[in-house]
Amino acid sequence: MSSVLTETTSRAGASSEVVANDFSLQVATANGSGSQTANSVLMRSIFRMGVPVSGKNLFPSNIQGLPTWFTIRANRDGYIARKRDLDVLVCMNPETANEDVRDVRVGAYVVYEKKLGLENPGKKRDDVTYYAVPFSELVVKITSAPEHAKLRKLIVNMIYVGVLADLMGIEPAEIEKAVAKQLKGKPKAVDLNVSAVKVGLEYAAKNFPVKIPFRVERMNATEGKVIVEGNTASALGCVFGGATVCAWYPITPSSSLCEAFIEFCDHLRVDPATKKKNAAIIQAEDEIASIGMVLGAGWAGARSFTSTSGPGISLMSEYIGLGYYAEIPAVIFDIQRTGPSTGLPTRTMQGDLLLCYFSSHGDSKHPLLFPASPEECFTMAQQAFDLAEQLQTPVFVMSDLDLGMNNWMADPFPYPTEPLHRGKVLDAASIEKVKDTWGRYKDVDGDGIPYRTLPGTPNAYAAYLTRGSGHDENAQYSEKPQDYVNNVNRLVRKFETARTMVPKPEIQERPGARAGLLAYGTSHYGTTEARDKLATTFGVTLDYCRLRSLPLAAEAVNWMRLHERIYVVEQNRDGQLVTILRDELPELATRFVSIRQYNGLPLDATTVVDGVLNDAPASRAGRSDAQKGGLDA
Repeated sequence: MSSVLTETTSRAGASSEVVANDFSLQVATANGSGSQTANSVLMRSIFRMGVPVSGKNLFPSNIQGLPTWFTIRANRDGYIARKRDLDVLVCMNPETANEDVRDVRVGAYVVYEKKLGLENPGKKRDDVTYYAVPFSELVVKITSAPEHAKLRKLIVNMIYVGVLADLMGIEPAEIEKAVAKQLKGKPKAVDLNVSAVKVGLEYAAKNFPVKIPFRVERMNATEGKVIVEGNTASALGCVFGGATVCAWYPITPSSSLCEAFIEFCDHLRVDPATKKKNAAIIQAEDEIASIGMVLGAGWAGARSFTSTSGPGISLMSEYIGLGYYAEIPAVIFDIQRTGPSTGLPTRTMQGDLLLCYFSSHGDSKHPLLFPASPEECFTMAQQAFDLAEQLQTPVFVMSDLDLGMNNWMADPFPYPTEPLHRGKVLDAASIEKVKDTWGRYKDVDGDGIPYRTLPGTPNAYAAYLTRGSGHDENAQYSEKPQDYVNNVNRLVRKFETARTMVPKPEIQERPGARAGLLAYGTSHYGTTEARDKLATTFGVTLDYCRLRSLPLAAEAVNWMRLHERIYVVEQNRDGQLVTILRDELPELATRFVSIRQYNGLPLDATTVVDGVLNDAPASRAGRSDAQKGGLDA
């Protein structure tokens, strides 16, 4: 596909034109070099100056030594999706330096370790501006002791923070505050790192009179916001959602969710009288065992969950089918990564929709929730537990590596005001009233959702057998064809009821639009930026629907019926959401146009713009008559 939109390459360029609070900056280092602290400080300093910012860490799946890249997007208008083109590059890794410089846009600015010789004959690009810094020499000024060789490798990164502060106008006071927060409780480390920042500041001030024109200028767009990872937000949502059981097996990129839950429980799940932790957290021997434990706890009445990624879902498939057929509440966080097989464990993707929506053999469908922000990671975790118990079924929260492991700006999380919704649970007194007619799998209310009891309910009529084999409405074993048909048809009715209970889509409309963009999860950011670019640069007006769940809520279906062309944006090769939409809405099948990015990197706006403009019917659907004429010409 040709690129209709080339991201601006003339902004600032090598001229003195100042561009404030609108740039993409990348730091290229090696994994395990200690750059994470420096990069976090850099991002947080810009954030503290009130500028909307995002940080995306591209790291290898090994422990140490391979290349890693950290990209900061700052934008005064709040666009925080990844950009294809880089405005500023910091080169610290000799293994990738030449390739890193080769890939930056024309007019970019490169800060690099002087020993790399990037301006030597045969290496130098004439269309970028270089700033050579002798980092390895400067770090010796901070500590030269032979026994501090390892320490120097770590704090050298803080020197480039200082260099960038001078070259780009980042306030040193905010950097010091960011260092103090990052290294809280370690005063010696704070002093050492601040010293390194000052060395970089002083060197750049003395040696580089011409500054980088991409500047950071104070704004007030981040006041009251916090920086948090999606997995941390999900873990806190589990606490507030009433979770008391977590069973998991470590896998990238989901492990930090359960690790954060452990830390939260150390403070928030402690009995005030006995001081004992009142949560059960088990690192199981594998994913199969973990989902088994979660279902057992859910059957017993606890709110329980696991967190995993695609390979773990594959292993859990049979147990997920048990939860669906025996109707047991469970919450499963799928922090999606690039597959299949081991794939690219540290790259992001939205590749598990079909896997999770239809998980297990036979006929099954499961509710999926699509958080797009840390705020939604927090709130949807709570909603997932409510839905799991109300629907008596496994519920998936479909996050991804980009959302789960990267730092995001977020508003403070709202304190829950609603009580926990446990669904149709009969206590001893209720059982006594219906003991002659109650059946575990009877559809009493016509919504497909039966009533359940919990183990230990003090009434003999509360007991029933839970089984994954054939059963009738009274939970009795049955291989009668009609009993089976009745049961699975009731499960279909229950799934239809779920459409009225899952989170509703977010819809944005613009006058005159006959076509629309549809996205979900982290595809939201590149899609909304592209929507604005299409309108302002190309005169293409589009509505927008952010899908927040499956099954499709009525509001989403109605929106689709109103549009002649629907661009479905997702991060997988096969257009998995399009597959689901065409299956469930065959009468609209020809309206769906799939726009996909599946290289493991977070979605960028250019991919979406190109996808729309390369689709001629869609372009016409969004343009005025004059603009259409210009296009056809």
